[in-house]
Amino acid sequence: MAIVTTPKTRFQPTRIDPDKVHANLARHLLADGYPFVYDHRSSEGSYLVDQITGRRYLDMFSFFSSSPLGHNHPKMKTPEFRERIADVAIINPSNSDVYTVEMAEAVETFAHHALPEGLPHLFFISGGAPAVENGLKVAFDWKVRKNLERGITAAEECRVLHFREAFHGRLGYSITLTNTADPRKHMYFPKFDWPRVDNPKMTFPQDERAKEEVLAAEAASLRQIDAAFECYPDEIAVILIEPVQCEGGDNHFRPEFLQALRRIADERQAMLMFDEVQTGMGVTGTMWLHEQLGVVPDILAFGKKAQICGVAVGRRVDEIERNVFVEASRINSTWGGSLVDMVRGQRYVEIMHEDTLLQNSEIQGKYLLSQLRGLMDRGGALNNVRGRGLLIAFDMQDVAARDGLLMDAYDAGLLLIGCGVRSVRVRPHLDVQREALDATLEILERVLPRR
Repeated sequence: MAIVTTPKTRFQPTRIDPDKVHANLARHLLADGYPFVYDHRSSEGSYLVDQITGRRYLDMFSFFSSSPLGHNHPKMKTPEFRERIADVAIINPSNSDVYTVEMAEAVETFAHHALPEGLPHLFFISGGAPAVENGLKVAFDWKVRKNLERGITAAEECRVLHFREAFHGRLGYSITLTNTADPRKHMYFPKFDWPRVDNPKMTFPQDERAKEEVLAAEAASLRQIDAAFECYPDEIAVILIEPVQCEGGDNHFRPEFLQALRRIADERQAMLMFDEVQTGMGVTGTMWLHEQLGVVPDILAFGKKAQICGVAVGRRVDEIERNVFVEASRINSTWGGSLVDMVRGQRYVEIMHEDTLLQNSEIQGKYLLSQLRGLMDRGGALNNVRGRGLLIAFDMQDVAARDGLLMDAYDAGLLLIGCGVRSVRVRPHLDVQREALDATLEILERVLPRR
């Protein structure tokens, strides 16, 4: 019998010119992002380069605040690190069950240099929303088993107490919790009937009137929380909050309010979970925002600047003998996060410590905040200037004024991000230098309308 052989052909790699990127993507995707094409080879420091035009943009966007260092940081381009990350990029192991030296080293670095005190248990996954959802599952498992110990048979009726203007993701559980200004992010999707309470956000400057208003708002929110626990005394498994609601409008809370949530969670047999996907990893001047607030949560969701996402969980979960960190397959995923992300994140953490970037975040953030307040005092049409470290925002008069400013800033070569109804986020990298901030302020001085 004759053997049929197929002639070998050489596969031709796809090559696309920069000016064709958007058109090619639009054939298959909703390509409604920025009109530039990111030149990741030519971008440097606080400047992002458009590969189509060669234009440089001041980057106060930092990939939705997910990039801790400026573009092409020299310590990320050493031959040693390039070889290390290339080695692990060739294959994508299922990290949940197949372990490597590189994974162990990345986890140890994170645990020793980034993990907050009192939260020893770790779980890794890719994506901020999956991190939040697995944190909720930690709380659900804990609450159900606590209820079963008490003889409560309808144990699986769990609920999440959450806040208005929150953003926790867009997946199965988290879509119920997300309720920011843009309804397209959550409308029409089926949701759970979980208690939502007012968010007593601060306004700035915190003069006597503003303090009175936030205290009244806190009292109203706490009454709503009490009412929710009275309505669902055995069902609320967790109180979930972002210490600053970034997507919802960079809404800050008084430490005393978050401390009150800690007391309520303890008294009501619920867990307290902080979503620090956006506020973690040094952007506020400390590794985690809660370290400034006098509150330790039971569950901490992390991501973005960490590169790898997941949760860190405290000892309260150990009240249950067969908790999710003991019993296999309660929380898991195929890859358990990306090994490439772990290795990159490890190097970022090392550089953050080597270059004292937490201190830089605090120092440069104070400078930028003071200068923005100066712009406001000189008649710039911005208000409610606020921030911690480099997590900084201000408000415009309305959504039209905000969107107009973002467009004018872009045309002038400055990348900013909107949030909430009328807010503007400024998100420099942790290693930003004064010159880039001054250039940002110079552009804002030109494009901001006057009061």
